[in-house]
Amino acid sequence: MPRTRSAGLTDAELRLMEVLWTKGSATVSGVVEALPKDPPLAYSTVLTTLRILEQKGYLEHTKDGRAYVYRPTVGRDEEREKAVTRLLGRFFGGSAELLMLSLLERGKVSAGDLQRLRQRIAREAE
Repeated sequence: MPRTRSAGLTDAELRLMEVLWTKGSATVSGVVEALPKDPPLAYSTVLTTLRILEQKGYLEHTKDGRAYVYRPTVGRDEEREKAVTRLLGRFFGGSAELLMLSLLERGKVSAGDLQRLRQRIAREAE
């Protein structure tokens, strides 16, 4: 039985999950090959991290000959939503408005982003 999921993915875990979300499934070797080479990760490190992700409930595996094939049990959008909810709760008192104002005040939103947001807000207001 998988242990309870932690409150999010570590940076190392997220790197591996991004590979698996993109590929759909992969062996340890497949994940190693798909990772950026800087910084490189050893096969044993990837294997250990995949096992941890499986224990946390983010992955499952099937056996294909001698190799294990890992696949995500949690979608990228689902995890993204949970991460945003945690961020809002921890730093912004649950207020999406405070988060957006913080991004705007620090110049983290481009003019193109603002235009797309205006259009989206106009559609939602209809």
